[in-house]
Amino acid sequence: MGPIQIGTLSRVRMSAMYRLKQCYPKGISISNLHTSSQACAKEHFKMLVLGGGSGGIAMSARMKRRFGADNVAVVEPAETHYYQPIWTLVGAGAKTLASSGRPTASVVPSGVKWVKSRVQEINPDSNTVITDDGKEISYEYLIVALGIQLHYEKIKGLPEAFDHPNIGSNYSIQTVEKTWIALQNFKEGNAIFTFPNTPVKCAGAPQKIMYLADSYLRKTGKREKAKIIYNTSLPVLFGVKKYADVLWEIVRSRNIQVNHRQNLIEVRADQREAVFENLDNPGETNVVQYELLHVTPPMGPIQVIKSSSLADEAGWLNVDKESLQHKNYPNVFGIGDCTNLPTAKTAAAVAAQTAILDRTISKVLKNQKPDRKYDGYTSCPLVTSYSTVVLAEFDYTGQPLETFPVNQGKESRIMYHMKADLMPHIYWQGLLKGFWGGPGPYRKLLHLGMK
Repeated sequence: MGPIQIGTLSRVRMSAMYRLKQCYPKGISISNLHTSSQACAKEHFKMLVLGGGSGGIAMSARMKRRFGADNVAVVEPAETHYYQPIWTLVGAGAKTLASSGRPTASVVPSGVKWVKSRVQEINPDSNTVITDDGKEISYEYLIVALGIQLHYEKIKGLPEAFDHPNIGSNYSIQTVEKTWIALQNFKEGNAIFTFPNTPVKCAGAPQKIMYLADSYLRKTGKREKAKIIYNTSLPVLFGVKKYADVLWEIVRSRNIQVNHRQNLIEVRADQREAVFENLDNPGETNVVQYELLHVTPPMGPIQVIKSSSLADEAGWLNVDKESLQHKNYPNVFGIGDCTNLPTAKTAAAVAAQTAILDRTISKVLKNQKPDRKYDGYTSCPLVTSYSTVVLAEFDYTGQPLETFPVNQGKESRIMYHMKADLMPHIYWQGLLKGFWGGPGPYRKLLHLGMK
């Protein structure tokens, strides 16, 4: 995507200045070191960020340094911000749910306006956003970081089945602790782990909890009475062959059954039955009894994006895969799970994207062409036990893009401690504060400039 033309940029700024004159904020209060948003029916910001997840908060911090705090706002309704990658360990009892969350007020950069509302409508042709409480906000530049939508309701019997024991899901704040309860209560029978027939965030997570469950059942002497089953809609165990090979070794050595092209379509909680469709033979279903069921829900694009002109045909934010600039609206940018970037949706991908997007915006502000390209870097620390991880790192092409000068295609205790102890610190103190843009510079250093 090329730079914004000077004439287009001038029109955007003139339009924004006009709208700004329409609104005179009154009574803006200062709360929790950032400004509250209960002031005015119509406000204007040079940079408006939609979403207060990892990408939204990280970019708010970077944009504060670029535009000044008074010129930046972030729209996010949730009172608590969660470090979701740790939920794998929460579901296995290795971390507490409380340790994964902090008040949103503590992570929104000081001085940046926190609009505590939900985005209801995005109008890029008029450079405005409407929130669910009726507030209209205009912007000069927009970053969309709204994440991905979970669709438990697309599985018949859910989410109400979560009221029954023996079923959990590490993907939701309401259900992650249910996974640990179900694991502790397991006695004997089938332990089933699913992967849906949709894009998902953190595509390794559905099998991470499976390996942890295997370890827990061995530790508690129940493994011989358990049949662990991984029913995945995918035709492969993992998308990158190097890491898939080591995972197959683990699966075979631990006597785990893997069934491809099996998609969960119904949960009959009263009978403890899970119904799967065979994606290679439409109309064929398979009913399996379970003693433990971990559900990875179907996921999809956020409705407010899907119903706007910002979306591609599938409903994802339509951005250039190298610059992260919108393909049709040059003053709009995207980051993270809500985009149509053809890479795995992970927090590690978001970190790498923040550095690229910051650079892209700096060039756009100068009417210059973006000069740094996102290579699709993403990472998935594949937790294989309570003490080991296979650290998968790869790019758009599915080729390994490893940070450390060792073979990461094997289980490592050091990588587990990095996942469990170091990465949360980097997240809270580095990424969310706009200082961590992924391991790219360190990779080059550790590989003596060869990568």
